[in-house]
Amino acid sequence: MRPAPILSAFQQALGEAWAGGAGALLPLGFFAGAAVLVPLGIGTDPQTLRAVGPGILWVALALSSLVTLERIFQADTEDGALDLWLQTGAPASAIAGAKTFAHWLAAGLPLALLSPLLALMFQAEASADLLRNAALYGLGGLAFYFWGGVGAALSATVRRGGLLISLIALPLYVPTAIFGALSMTNGPGSESAPLFLAASTLFALAVAPFAMAAALRLAAD
Repeated sequence: MRPAPILSAFQQALGEAWAGGAGALLPLGFFAGAAVLVPLGIGTDPQTLRAVGPGILWVALALSSLVTLERIFQADTEDGALDLWLQTGAPASAIAGAKTFAHWLAAGLPLALLSPLLALMFQAEASADLLRNAALYGLGGLAFYFWGGVGAALSATVRRGGLLISLIALPLYVPTAIFGALSMTNGPGSESAPLFLAASTLFALAVAPFAMAAALRLAAD
């Protein structure tokens, strides 16, 4: 494995994540907006907000992760950089994983850091569980970005492929969202849910880069 092209791809992706004005702030705005508007629609009953809060935040996190995914590979296909990446000899899966991880650092990690504040809006108790839940949001968000990267790779040659990315990625998000929301409740299975969430993320990290690499090779042909 050649680290130089992989590091270059990682650094380029960090810059791309902040390009275009608001850049990585767009997912934050979407995440916060969804969390603020929902309580206005369902009322202010504390028990209701506490019950629906985890599920709503996970859905908002999943949708927010889609906002910047279109940028991961599309620019590389348009300016010919994708062909250069594939000619460096570095594994295409490593390059794709590095670019996706960079986008998660720039846009996905801030979502997890914002989650404790938004959870308070759903009447969550101000305790150490907020920090634990933030870590779970970060873990699940990583899976969202890597599965979304598969959609981004498959739609890399499609102009304005945001809708196509959503259609591909959202079904892949379902297990992570279910285990994530379950891990923040007191219902049956909530104790083992974090382990299943971690397993789903590890599965995404193991499989998604190779799926992205195969899609990018097809896009380069």
